[in-house]
Amino acid sequence: MAAALTGAAARLAEAGVESPRVDAELLAAHVLGIGRGRLLLVDTIRAAELHRFEELVARRAARIPVQHLLGTAAFRHLELAVGEGVFVPRPETELLAGWGIEHTAPGATVVDLCSGSGAVALSVADESRAARVVAVERSPAALAFLRRNAAAFPAVEVVEADVTAPGLLRELYGQVDVVLCNPPYVPDGTAVPPEVAEHDPAEAVFGGADGLSVIRPVVALAAALLRPGGVVGVEHDDVHAAAVPALLTADGRFTGVAGHPDLAGRPRFATARRA
Repeated sequence: MAAALTGAAARLAEAGVESPRVDAELLAAHVLGIGRGRLLLVDTIRAAELHRFEELVARRAARIPVQHLLGTAAFRHLELAVGEGVFVPRPETELLAGWGIEHTAPGATVVDLCSGSGAVALSVADESRAARVVAVERSPAALAFLRRNAAAFPAVEVVEADVTAPGLLRELYGQVDVVLCNPPYVPDGTAVPPEVAEHDPAEAVFGGADGLSVIRPVVALAAALLRPGGVVGVEHDDVHAAAVPALLTADGRFTGVAGHPDLAGRPRFATARRA
């Protein structure tokens, strides 16, 4: 087993995979049906298992996302179903979700815009005592994964809609406690890894020429949805450290605008409180 893992990691490294050893171990654990931490206890691997492992390594070397090969993506305490047509949630978004959870009081109403697989919405439902979590997504492919992932969370309501649509969720205006959003925000034309360019849906990645085409209407929608004292958190590109807080400030309905870095120290999300 050790030799197979070493060879797989070397192949993935040569292919330009960012975390070759981790991905090799994840694929091996998947094939063997065990937790990754138990691989050290495995001395041998059967021929059929080795063949399947090598097939998966070859596909990962072709830069198919490891989450697509596993069929799931880990996010905070959840394992989410993912695949072609839905954005694979990233570890940095766990920080936005965590901020949202910290600001969700028992009985709160939370809205997650651009919900995708449901990573943020379901984490809030899983780790807080929110009474209602509304997850908004427009992509039919993403909605299939969102509904599948949300099935175990009775507090979560899935809404099929475009977050830029005028009057969205009008029945909730002035009643929401927390609004969270991980929108498409990469400026058009930005070079992205093959896993993103070839497998993440472009509509979930790119946000117009400056990356702000979805964030602008989201700021206005959040201001309409939130009750006085309610809070909003919006993830953004690291080039938007000044731009997104400026949009929140310019709206005129928010106070306490702040930027937050990710674990690498890069600007990652902005927050504010409804005046």
